[in-house]
Amino acid sequence: MEDIEIESYEKAGKILSQIRKNAVKLIKNDLPIIDLVEYVENETLKAGAGISFPCNVSVNEMTAHYTSPINDTNKMVTGDLVKLDMGTEINGYIADSAVTVMVPGDNLEDLFDENTLNKNYDIMEASAAGLEAAISTVRAGVEIGEIGQAVEDAIHEYKLNPITNLTGHSLEKWNLHAGLSIPNINNHDTTKLKEGQALAIEPFATDGIGLVTDTPNSYIYSFLKNKPYRIKHDQKVIDYIEKNYHDLPFSGRWITEQFNQNRAHASLRKLSQTMAIYPYAALKEKTGAWVSQKEHTIIVEPEGCTITTL
Repeated sequence: MEDIEIESYEKAGKILSQIRKNAVKLIKNDLPIIDLVEYVENETLKAGAGISFPCNVSVNEMTAHYTSPINDTNKMVTGDLVKLDMGTEINGYIADSAVTVMVPGDNLEDLFDENTLNKNYDIMEASAAGLEAAISTVRAGVEIGEIGQAVEDAIHEYKLNPITNLTGHSLEKWNLHAGLSIPNINNHDTTKLKEGQALAIEPFATDGIGLVTDTPNSYIYSFLKNKPYRIKHDQKVIDYIEKNYHDLPFSGRWITEQFNQNRAHASLRKLSQTMAIYPYAALKEKTGAWVSQKEHTIIVEPEGCTITTL
């Protein structure tokens, strides 16, 4: 890996880390989710970085791919498990990190019985333990399945389950999901890590069955290809997306802020149906159980790794 690549990964990670720490301090009862999302995205741009994917704020059983639509009225409340998943980029080199926070409040003990409260603390700790175990396993030459085994074992220590159909992923310049999948279980993948690879490792833990399923709604999209449309508005939207979000995922909210809201929604549906853009369905735990997530970006070294998002 070239020096400029390492410097860009590290700078993106440093910016992300500071914004994440500040964002966590904002989490409180009755906070509108869109306020947290927009804080993270605006601070990323203010810091001179790009947004490598829309800020995700997934609450309780909602597991991934939830970012606020325009005029989002959802709020977090005391006791919620809030998963804050955010990404930055410098020169196309990406930092990706997530943390789970229980929304604080003086009345936690009134809202939850002791067993439920302890279980939710365990859910949060389990994904963090899974990440720590994974990172301690990473080195050049280690098999990907071994990393998944480390995550699985750590989460099972809490008598909880990893989410088996979500994975971490390799990162490359302008490429958020660059080919390798880093599982949360031992999937017996014998692919060996190589020095200089950048990875986002992200265990999820739950007291449910450990599977996520699609919800009917999509809030995040990726550009696939431009094509001619007879309806001028559809053409305007896909041209705008190609120009501004050719490489990395984007929020439907960003599009509705640029175009008439109703017409923008209609165009996003049309573009999704015709495979000009890819819609990421918001995901929830299949049984409705609550989920935690913890994630860091790392660069593989001969005898370990560098964490860029500490």
